[in-house]
Amino acid sequence: MDGNRRWAKQHKLQALQGHQYVAEKVLEPLVERAIERGIAFVTLWAFSTENWNRDATEVSGLLQLFREAFSHNAEVMHRLGVRLQVIGDLERFPPDIQDNIRHWLEVSRENKKITVIFALNYGGRDEILRAVAKLGKLGSSSDSASSAEITESEFSAALDTKSIPDIDFIIRPGGEQRLSGFLPWQSVYSELYFTEVLMPDFSPAELDKALAEYTRRQRRFGT
Repeated sequence: MDGNRRWAKQHKLQALQGHQYVAEKVLEPLVERAIERGIAFVTLWAFSTENWNRDATEVSGLLQLFREAFSHNAEVMHRLGVRLQVIGDLERFPPDIQDNIRHWLEVSRENKKITVIFALNYGGRDEILRAVAKLGKLGSSSDSASSAEITESEFSAALDTKSIPDIDFIIRPGGEQRLSGFLPWQSVYSELYFTEVLMPDFSPAELDKALAEYTRRQRRFGT
């Protein structure tokens, strides 16, 4: 979800206000449109492992925004029938944020309309390293298989997305044309869509525009 800070600067606002605008004005309409379009899974990259390196005031503000989002926003999502999930390493977040996230994951787990996944403290390399460490621990406690015998399905099961299908379509607003470590294992056959539109301006109409482009793609999966 790129371009929040640039949008804030354009509107003579503080950087955090760009993030707040997306949380308060953008996400709910996008999720509602995704439900209308029959989309089963949406993943929103809200905070990367590199974002901790930003200005301390912005990071502190983002953490407070997560506190608010996983109270008011999560309740709204729950009423819409959204099943909430999270990928990333939550252990670096303060305990109250971790507890609030886990509370709403449990409350919403039976919802069926759509699954919305928030990537929090997520980085693709970090996820892969954590998966390798997990598999290493499993291997050290078992004589059944060596690391050389690990299958793709076994490795996938060690990732944060073990219960989530691989990605069909990646949308990056904000003008940058790179993935920046977004789900590298899961995105090998994803269709990519880059737009100059900044995330605070990414409306349901922009989502429809992206989906129209997706329907014109011919996916071959290496064949």
